[in-house]
Amino acid sequence: MPEAESLKRTSSAAGGSRGAERALYGVYEISKLLTVPERLEVTLARGLHLLSSFLDMRHALIALLHEDGTVETAVGSGWSEALAKRYFEALPERAIGQIVVTQMPLVVENVQEDPLFEGSELSASAPGQVVTFIGVPIKDRGRVIGTLTIDRDHAIGVRGDFSFDDDVRFLTMIANLLGQTVRLQRLIVRDRERLMEDRHRLEKVIEQSAPGERASHVTGIIGDSAPIRAVLDKVRLVARSHSAVLLRGESGTGKELFARALHDLSPRSDKPFIAVNCAALPEGVLESELFGHEKGAFTGAAGQRKGRFELADGGTLFLDEIGEISPAFQAKLLRVLQEGEFERVGGSTTHKVNVRLVTATNKNLEMAVANGEFRADLYYRISVVPISLPPLRERTADIPLLAGEFLRRFNSEHGAQLTLGDGALKVLRSCSFPGNVRELENCVRRTATLARGASLTGDDFACHHDECLSAVLWAKAGHDRPSGFMPLPVVSNPTPMRRHATPSEQSFDAREPGEGVVALASSRGMHELGSERDRLIGAMESSGWVQAKAARILGLTPRQVGYALRKHEIPIKKF
Repeated sequence: MPEAESLKRTSSAAGGSRGAERALYGVYEISKLLTVPERLEVTLARGLHLLSSFLDMRHALIALLHEDGTVETAVGSGWSEALAKRYFEALPERAIGQIVVTQMPLVVENVQEDPLFEGSELSASAPGQVVTFIGVPIKDRGRVIGTLTIDRDHAIGVRGDFSFDDDVRFLTMIANLLGQTVRLQRLIVRDRERLMEDRHRLEKVIEQSAPGERASHVTGIIGDSAPIRAVLDKVRLVARSHSAVLLRGESGTGKELFARALHDLSPRSDKPFIAVNCAALPEGVLESELFGHEKGAFTGAAGQRKGRFELADGGTLFLDEIGEISPAFQAKLLRVLQEGEFERVGGSTTHKVNVRLVTATNKNLEMAVANGEFRADLYYRISVVPISLPPLRERTADIPLLAGEFLRRFNSEHGAQLTLGDGALKVLRSCSFPGNVRELENCVRRTATLARGASLTGDDFACHHDECLSAVLWAKAGHDRPSGFMPLPVVSNPTPMRRHATPSEQSFDAREPGEGVVALASSRGMHELGSERDRLIGAMESSGWVQAKAARILGLTPRQVGYALRKHEIPIKKF
């Protein structure tokens, strides 16, 4: 008899160990599934499907309830939402009510013999079968928000390899995870709705504001065209709030200047303005830059260092190229924006900050969100108020003002007294400047450096000597070409361009050198030549192997013909 008791205790201990191991593994696997960003109903359904591999059960059901007890969401294992809702409504109201009111699990070993299930569909099982029901509450901060129920059947007299106590503990742990997941999902939904309402409210205020409500000047921003005035009106209105702002525009449109204007016009103007270019730093360095680090956190961390969030506390933090940060770092950044707190790298102390966030990008974030490259919740956080900055080609009236300012700075730095002539302004107005204000400044400085007289003329510019590579660079970038730029057409005029042509007017820059030669040779009636290499050789032979003459035949510049010759490895014949 003692041996039998010992064997029973050993078997019970082994079974308990297996049950604990199963529960631990089940909680681990289901918790991983619940952290995946997905619609709540899909997440719950997948969790139930995974639960069925850990528990012996026939049906499983999660029901989320309104405060009045009615069903908000019902999800069953392998069921549609409508079918799951009908199944839940078929369960005895007294049984569900007992779980909700007592906030305790309910275990009914045989529903056919329990008065709670009298007359229910579960009690009408086949002869010789016993149906067991287990239900646990799903709670959120001490309040029942739903139930997790399962039922299983087995033959009379056969209990199977399971323990009600183990199953209840396992289901209670899963219900706790579900409660946290539901709470987090609802917080995100409410947060997103609030942010969208704030965004719509601010946009409405901006639309209804009087156009004359403007200050006379914003430091660093030069221009008086209608597009730039409209942006400045919006900046002045948005600056009064603490809402996050997303500046959108092509490279070179002055996003950091507008971020600075948002800070200077805001109630935080007496606090720090901190700028960080996210694309310029690797992820590990960026984390240390933004959050700081403790001494010894990594190799080279000789002392404690405050991050940019701490340095900008009370002021404004500008994150340029926000679309370039990795998905892993997006999650870290989201926590700071949601909670206003973070830990330094290598530290455990939580620091709270109050920072107004301004971000900027030239990337299509909506497309990045759709492709899974950028978190949707972070997108809603940073894009409360989006402001689009106009490219320079949409504000050509500002080009004389900008060019004059850049020339003034050049004169101040070099002790010169150069001026802009009418011919120079005419050339500048004719260019689309795909690099925007940054390219305009470089153009003015380059021309001023090489100018021979006291006044810049049209002939001083590089484009008048076929030396401007701007359009070539933008054409080779392809996908980075600013929106609104059309594919570059083939030039039919054989005379080389002698003016500052826009990217949309360049004939050769949208293609590789050889491709431009082929297209233009075809337009010159050289169809009898079989390949683009033959066409190029034909032009060279007909011109006596003089590149300048061949260029005129093909409607190209000598430089472009030289590119094509090198591409096709054609040796130059000399006579």
